[in-house]
Amino acid sequence: MGFQVRLVSRLGLAIAMAAMETALAKAAPITTNTALPVGKGEFVAREQVVVNRSGDDPSGKARKHRVAVSASALGYGVSSDIAIFALLPVVHKRLSLTTSTGGRVVRQAGGAGDARLFARYTIWQRNMPGQTVRLAPFAGVEAPTGAHDRRDGLGRLPASVQPGSGSWDPFGGVIFTWQTRDFELDLQALYQDNTEAAGFAFGDVTRLEASLQVRLWPMALTDATTAYIYGVSELNYISRDRNRVNGVADPNSGGETLWGVLGLQYVTVRSIIEAAVQVPLMQDLNGTALEREVITRASLRVNF
Repeated sequence: MGFQVRLVSRLGLAIAMAAMETALAKAAPITTNTALPVGKGEFVAREQVVVNRSGDDPSGKARKHRVAVSASALGYGVSSDIAIFALLPVVHKRLSLTTSTGGRVVRQAGGAGDARLFARYTIWQRNMPGQTVRLAPFAGVEAPTGAHDRRDGLGRLPASVQPGSGSWDPFGGVIFTWQTRDFELDLQALYQDNTEAAGFAFGDVTRLEASLQVRLWPMALTDATTAYIYGVSELNYISRDRNRVNGVADPNSGGETLWGVLGLQYVTVRSIIEAAVQVPLMQDLNGTALEREVITRASLRVNF
């Protein structure tokens, strides 16, 4: 169930970096990231609420796992090429399962999750009339600001229910963006190295992602146009190594998942309101790892 615990990590870059806009807001990816700039000396903020459910349990314990996240992100344009970001989530995690004695138990915890700090640098760009193409690597670290030693009446909570991981986890990757007046295409590759804390380490994560945003309304742009509606479709391929307990790989963790995403965005000069649904198109998980069901999300982003 490492997937659910790393949900905050999984969303971290998307929540902060997908909010990047120029002085006039455009569409942006919802679950992945963009290479579009944050204006020098400007801030961009995003508040997103995400609910993730998993429950197709091959173990026979009828496990149900729910993670609710409210994540606040802030980015700042240091220059036309460099931007820095910070993300702090608040989470609530709930796991219910049937025990060996036949009783149903619920284990849950909430509070601040692990913060993420990172920077992005545009190494190449080509600006043309009505469009821009950009390439930007990024790097950062997830800091152990969330509690990872919570307990209940049954003892220490499992890692999948802890608000934080307790570990310092570096990550990095690269983003390609092609934006025109009618659509935007974003591609991302990311790798996160999850380190050990208190004898436990979540599996390292590799992500390959694509997002296409297409303007649905208005069909034609004029000088008076100040609001837009975009349709968003995305694919997220995520490969996770097995979790490690005291250096030993857990055979019932990790695997591969391909997610499909459909969403809508209402875009104005300085803000975006959006909502999306994310469903697994393919799952190849190890052992009795808990299968995913659906992720729903809604957010507001503003640049100032």
